Amino acid sequence: MFTLNCKGKLLEIREPVVMGVINVTPDSFYEGSRFIQTTIAGAEEAGIDAIVRKAGQMIGDGASIIDIGAQSSRPGAQLLSADEELFRLKGVFEALTHHFPDIPFSIDSFYSRVASEAAAAGASIINDISGGSMDDQMLATAGKSGLPYICMHMRGTPQTMQQLTDYENVTLEALDYFIAKTEACRLAGIKDIIIDPGFGFSKNNKQNFELLRNMPALQVLDKPILAGLSRKSMVYKTLGVKPEQALNGTTAVNMLALMHGANILRAHDVREARECIALYREWRDAGICRKVGPGK
Repeated sequence: MFTLNCKGKLLEIREPVVMGVINVTPDSFYEGSRFIQTTIAGAEEAGIDAIVRKAGQMIGDGASIIDIGAQSSRPGAQLLSADEELFRLKGVFEALTHHFPDIPFSIDSFYSRVASEAAAAGASIINDISGGSMDDQMLATAGKSGLPYICMHMRGTPQTMQQLTDYENVTLEALDYFIAKTEACRLAGIKDIIIDPGFGFSKNNKQNFELLRNMPALQVLDKPILAGLSRKSMVYKTLGVKPEQALNGTTAVNMLALMHGANILRAHDVREARECIALYREWRDAGICRKVGPGK
């Protein structure tokens, strides 16, 4: 079991849990996750009510965490400033924590200032795709905040990462990365660390599946493992479909992730991810609890 201290509220991960995804963006790769389309230059309707409704649906479907991001990290996405992210996030965490005070909301950002201001507004987990490499103040900020920190494996930035896929052994290099990063997090005062292999980030399709197959190697770190596979290119490109048609494939790879040690499924489709966990538990427990007859 893992325990995350989310501003004094303990999230116990005895069994795998689901992190629902809400993107406060106009350009995230999966259209169904987009809710706000705003820019500093010309703000449109904020849509906070729609975000609250979506969060309520996800919580009702079984989400234990809701992840809120205001910048697309798809390959080649436009890089936004911290000011742009904060403008898009205005009022979001306040509204969510007001309506759902018992649910931990994470801020998906690689900017320390965004993480800090989101934490002040109600966020209780920091989710950083760069592992602190895109803002040298992030680890110190996370340590000072006292919040759990999700550290992902990525090379470069979303704008350059797909040109940085040259590995001798992607699993061993990811493991070495996490050994170094978790120590840096510890030295920065971060107490609760979650590791994310970074499927789709600076990895080609073959490497994504290789890392998924070898994910048990990451359990040596004794940290919760988050698998973010939902509707990603390793699913829809393999199947020759669009992200909107990749739910069935997502369920398949989510099951593989659970069988290989995932503790958190980051998902656009919470109910389906929860059903996947329920079936995984039945499969797992059938092996643990089967009765052995006399003389066998």
